[in-house]
Amino acid sequence: MSDIVKKAYAREAETGFNYRTAMEEASRCLLCEDAPCSRDCPASTNPAKFIRSLRFKNMKGAAETIRENNPLGGCCAWVCPYDRLCEKACSRVGIDRPIKIGSIQRFLIEEEERGKMDFIKAKPLCGKRVACIGSGPASLSCARQLAAEGVSVEIYECKASAGGILSHGITPTRLPQRVVDHDIELIKRLGVKFHFGEKISKENIDSLKDKFDAIFIGIGLWSSKKPDIKGKEFSGVEYALDFLERARSNTKSVVLNDDVVVIGGGNVAMDCVSTAKQLGAKNAVIVYRRSIEEAPADIDEIKFVQSMGIPVITNFIPEEIKGSEGRVKGIRFRGRDGYSELLLNAQHIIFAIGQEQVSEFKDIKEKENIFIGGDAAHSSGATVVEAVAQGKTSAVKILNYFKSLDSLCKTGGKV
Repeated sequence: MSDIVKKAYAREAETGFNYRTAMEEASRCLLCEDAPCSRDCPASTNPAKFIRSLRFKNMKGAAETIRENNPLGGCCAWVCPYDRLCEKACSRVGIDRPIKIGSIQRFLIEEEERGKMDFIKAKPLCGKRVACIGSGPASLSCARQLAAEGVSVEIYECKASAGGILSHGITPTRLPQRVVDHDIELIKRLGVKFHFGEKISKENIDSLKDKFDAIFIGIGLWSSKKPDIKGKEFSGVEYALDFLERARSNTKSVVLNDDVVVIGGGNVAMDCVSTAKQLGAKNAVIVYRRSIEEAPADIDEIKFVQSMGIPVITNFIPEEIKGSEGRVKGIRFRGRDGYSELLLNAQHIIFAIGQEQVSEFKDIKEKENIFIGGDAAHSSGATVVEAVAQGKTSAVKILNYFKSLDSLCKTGGKV
């Protein structure tokens, strides 16, 4: 029988590389001329370059490469789906196994923090001002890029702290808060200002135009998708982001003594079921409507959940929630094959079937000096590294917009 991993809530899932193991892993790199790993990184973090630097014992140069190219290099080191991106493209796949790029990046970022390295310096203020609505990965990335170019940036966040999904959604076992705080601290050092507890509605955006030259909307997806299922109104039915945020803000507010069923197959679902187990659920199980191969969750997250002794049941679709006196008692599933049936006891059911845009921002579009990035741009959940990439792209758009304004001024409004 395999050992069951008992990991306390907020305890880091695994121990990273040390200098020796990082150097050993970097020495496996083939130093490919075409660098397929760098080509497949959405944020252009350039793993080929930082691995090469580490291999020749230039740790400072390696860490600088990461930080220059990826404003959230620390967060991405922990939660990026490397197995589907850079590591999948690694040339060593055809020989034995890919380089552990994520583990090397994590080691280098920890060395950056340990050595108090500070690579990015802001240019002198250029006179332009930008407001970023939301403080998730896309907004933080956009703000860092703009601030480095001398733009005065202010971030408006409705919650009490920055980070968006990084601080309020992903379980700290998978992404420690210290890592998020370090990435944000480096952005603050560039002069980016944060306004907490200030919710900017769609109607308020126009009022910001008088104060700022451009506005970036990166509010993410904070409305959980609701299933069309009988019994969803019962007490004990909850949605993923609400559950994870409640657990992160106050673990004592989460009382789970009995059976918990999580429905979904993504990383958020894995976070929910591991959190439930860590916070005292007697029995925790995850049920996904498709096969394990079709699950969108990273393979490492699935393995971590299984290592905790949590069953992952596949190919069953929720049909009806059973309850009594307004309280959940169980849930019935229909098999994907059309005739199988599954009945599970449950005192707590968590739906992790995706997020969507909050209703008031669903139809907002880019126009004039309003730019949109991250999940808010396409109304579907992206990975953190993809959100970082979109934030960088939006920063370039904004800078080009400012250049076009300056050109118009110099030509008297003539193109």
